[in-house]
Amino acid sequence: MFEPFVQFVRQTFGEPEGFIPLHEPRFVGNEKQYVIDAIDSTFVSSVGRYVDKFEEQIRDYTGAGYAIATVNGTASLHIALLLAGVERNDLVLTQPLSFVATSNAIAYTSAEPCFIDVDPNTLSLSPDALTEFLKTQTTLCNGSCYHTATGKRISACVPMHTFGHPARITELVEMCTAHGIPVVEDAAESLGSTYNGQQTGTFGLVGTYSFNGNKTITSGGGGMIVTNDERLGKLAKHLTTQAKVPHRWEFNHDQTGYNYRLPNLNAALACAQMEQLGGFIANKRQLASLYQTFFQDYPVQFVTQPAHSESNYWLNAILLADRTERDAFLTYTNDHGIMTRPAWTLLSSLPMLRHCLTDGGTNAQDIEDRLVNIPSSVRL
Repeated sequence: MFEPFVQFVRQTFGEPEGFIPLHEPRFVGNEKQYVIDAIDSTFVSSVGRYVDKFEEQIRDYTGAGYAIATVNGTASLHIALLLAGVERNDLVLTQPLSFVATSNAIAYTSAEPCFIDVDPNTLSLSPDALTEFLKTQTTLCNGSCYHTATGKRISACVPMHTFGHPARITELVEMCTAHGIPVVEDAAESLGSTYNGQQTGTFGLVGTYSFNGNKTITSGGGGMIVTNDERLGKLAKHLTTQAKVPHRWEFNHDQTGYNYRLPNLNAALACAQMEQLGGFIANKRQLASLYQTFFQDYPVQFVTQPAHSESNYWLNAILLADRTERDAFLTYTNDHGIMTRPAWTLLSSLPMLRHCLTDGGTNAQDIEDRLVNIPSSVRL
């Protein structure tokens, strides 16, 4: 299967020789024009019309009431956790199968992650595992949820829509709401993915996106906070602009703020990318269909969109028999110029997080052992 796969990828991407990356950006629209316009305007930092336009585009596309552009997705998640009320020594429920930015953002608030297993069908936080944890290990008191054994408050839940595939987000939100736990959606990878027709990132109290260079659309770096809560939307913009009280010339700041606003130069790039988002996703969904057909002839599970979902297929993934076959596949493909990669090392296994609470993550461990991401760029 290894050699036919390499040939299939080369044929599909029209690249008979040379290196094929996992996911590279495509700049085939107005990117250069808009960036030059931003330079000519001299507004190249965190103030400029492209920042405003990008936020408007995200509001229109997602249906969120408020969108606040930030310098990257990790900064967005950090602020979103603060908006949700996360404080020092709190617990934040999340999944072990995620990029380290998820746990880093939690650490920035001086809270600790508590790792709950993932759903094998979505690769994201499992409602079943969450139900078991809330039922057996937590206590409700005065509308707040506490971890019974440690007495720590559970102040947020962060499901991550893995590789662009939507989690069973309505179930997660319903359970968390019943336990007084705000949901902060880590939709870094899933812009354009929908669950029951609604954009991921818009189900929880706050949602966040990433526009890193490897995402479906990119602004070089960049992130976005979305919410339907007017107070939180205004507070997000305030906190990301150094908490400066508006005035024509005075420099007054009313709380600790952050230099997290997206520069206008990056926003110019993002605006041009947003104009192509629909076409990019259609192209990526077609690629996923080609992969699914190819793998039907081999004993390999191609990861498809979950029920009730339409995925952007940010990164296509396959599940091999075991870690030995996974490693053999990774070695062969990369040796032959096809970039593939395994899933992230489970967050609960990282040295700075091994002390954190976990339910064991049986499904997450199985996925880490067997999953490989395969080339997923928009094809030219």
